Amino acid sequence: PLATSFEGRHGSVRYWVKAELHRPWLLPVKLKKEFTVFEHIDINTPLLLSPQAGTKEKTLCCWLCTSGPISLSAKIERKGYTPGESIQIFAEIENCSSRMVVPKATIYQTQAFYAKGKMKEVKQLVANLRGESLSSGKTEIWNGKQLKIPPVSPSILDCSIIRVEYSLMVYVDIPGAMDLFLNLPLVIGTIPLHPFGSRTSSVSSQGSMNVNWLGLTLPERPEAPPSYAEVVTEENRRSSLAPIAAFDDFERALQGPLFACIQEFRFLPPPLYSEIDPNPDQPTDETPSCPFR
Repeated sequence: PLATSFEGRHGSVRYWVKAELHRPWLLPVKLKKEFTVFEHIDINTPLLLSPQAGTKEKTLCCWLCTSGPISLSAKIERKGYTPGESIQIFAEIENCSSRMVVPKATIYQTQAFYAKGKMKEVKQLVANLRGESLSSGKTEIWNGKQLKIPPVSPSILDCSIIRVEYSLMVYVDIPGAMDLFLNLPLVIGTIPLHPFGSRTSSVSSQGSMNVNWLGLTLPERPEAPPSYAEVVTEENRRSSLAPIAAFDDFERALQGPLFACIQEFRFLPPPLYSEIDPNPDQPTDETPSCPFR
């Protein structure tokens, strides 16, 4: 695959297309046009959706005195993110030393350039945040503290000359001593996270809602419909038959055998609810068969 277009301090990945038009007895016409390539990284993969976590501890020594340890544990929900997202950091920092410490978090971009058997590396700060200062014996808990990813280029992992990698560093700033830090790898992709969890829950809730009708109990015996006499009175029936005798010439032309059959069964009452055809698939001579029955 083609590597993503990139502009770095010691190298770059660029793409362009060239076209030349050769004409007899004239100078050739040349044209060059640059374009951008993105090697898409889908963060919706099991590897990039796996949580990242770690724990570290440090004990400070000052001459013959040894203070208590400083412990740090941190966790993020997944490894893959896209620019514009916020990383939720879950961390616990416990200060049992005699010094004032400050917990912090930083996103770093590491550029590695390879040429002629040599390698150069550049590390750049992308985003950072600062927690509250902790005195001796205090503990701070980050319950989803958010660190937003700014617009940055995606990770480049499959190029032989340039690599671009990201990491989240959660660390404790200790004055007068080496910091206690914890590195969690990141991958910045181009295809954002699909809400599989919310879609699954909504589908499951919709399915459970749709099958609720299974729990309803039907009556043991359905109620019979009203009789024909209750719906259509004899007066209504005679009034509907009256206009039949006042056909015009156009309607009289339609009075064929089929029309006569329709008029014959037009105002007959329906069969009783208790009547059941013993042979539903075998029409008799007296009853006209209907294709829509």
